[in-house]
Amino acid sequence: MGISTKINRRKFITTGTLGLIGLPLLSARSYYVAPSDRVRVAVIGLGSQGRAHMNWFSNLPDVEVAALCDLDTIRLEEARAQLQKINPESKAEIFTDFRHILDRKDIDAVTCATPDHWHALTAILAFQSGKDVYGEKPLTYSLAEGQAMLKNLEKYNRVFQLGTQIHAGENYHRVTELIQSGKLGKIHTVRLWKTGGSPGLGFPPSQKPPETLDWDLWLGPAPYEEYTPVRCHGTYRHFLDYSGGVFADFWCHIADIMFMSVHPKGLSGIESRGERPYDGIADAPKWIDVDFKFNDLDVFWTTVPPEAPGSDKMHIGAHFEGTNGTLTCDYTTRFIKINGEILTDLPDVPVTIPRSPGHQQNFIDAVKSRGKTESNLHYAREMTIPMHLALISFRLKRKLTWDSLNEKFVGDDAANYLLSRAYRKPWILQL
Repeated sequence: MGISTKINRRKFITTGTLGLIGLPLLSARSYYVAPSDRVRVAVIGLGSQGRAHMNWFSNLPDVEVAALCDLDTIRLEEARAQLQKINPESKAEIFTDFRHILDRKDIDAVTCATPDHWHALTAILAFQSGKDVYGEKPLTYSLAEGQAMLKNLEKYNRVFQLGTQIHAGENYHRVTELIQSGKLGKIHTVRLWKTGGSPGLGFPPSQKPPETLDWDLWLGPAPYEEYTPVRCHGTYRHFLDYSGGVFADFWCHIADIMFMSVHPKGLSGIESRGERPYDGIADAPKWIDVDFKFNDLDVFWTTVPPEAPGSDKMHIGAHFEGTNGTLTCDYTTRFIKINGEILTDLPDVPVTIPRSPGHQQNFIDAVKSRGKTESNLHYAREMTIPMHLALISFRLKRKLTWDSLNEKFVGDDAANYLLSRAYRKPWILQL
């Protein structure tokens, strides 16, 4: 997806305006790229992952980090100081409201590392303002948001990359080659897992938000709640108003290798079992197990590893069961069991899949070429849907039947209601 000739930024960037509405270790810069040929990127959300975005993109020679945004001024100032150390010549402007960035015609792309309930709306408004998006996982808070994102991406002809950095790694590419080689036979069962779950977080009292934090904007489209620190930085994912706990945090990272290698289709059944924490205000799953039924494929998610080669040392992993053998992997390791022997590779399986130039570089290359990224929105949305449905089954405590073609539950009004949620005013899901 890369290009060999220089392209002037003015020739490939589609610009637009939007008024304020409603209220892996990368190599250092190694060659010169003219400022007019660099992609100008703004980083929105500057917690630990957002600062990782800032580091990654500021170290790409064909990128200029032109703006930083966070609604916590302490984080914002810390990030600006960190960027100055990376690039003393940086002239990046800082903002506390991301909508000011969207008004900037000179910004070509944004990266989004906000809390999960902001992922979709930030991306949609960026698409509408003529900007491409590198967005953190999970893709969206709800299924309806993913549908709206896709409509806007196609309408405004934008580029999107989901921040599943592991997707670009060597191990996932090799696992895909091994499974698609047919050496393991037909894959009939996949077992996915991630240890850990939401803690209760106790029963802290509400308090006045710090002067450095815009709590109302932090909540954005989510239901109003009084401020308490455990609802915000670092632990917000343990609340169903903003995310789906450890399950939502890690689903895409390990389900990714399943979708890369076997492309499951025809999801029809979802049954979740689990428990919420009992010792605090958090309500995301303390543990969750899910049974999924696809066409010719059974998929099981568990909070503890299955019995499989090497799984006892993996906090997250995938286990593929085929008619001729099995493969167990995590982000960087793999164990193949075939003919009673445990191996780490099958040398007779050739390398057939092009390797990634790096997840962030792949995004920048696609911004220039207007091609699809490796973790493009069509792929990422399909991969995210089972996670949304599993959380709905968890909340309703029952097995659900899914119509994949029409993206609706069969005969269950309550489940269909939970596919979306009304936004808190003045925020509107942009269709």
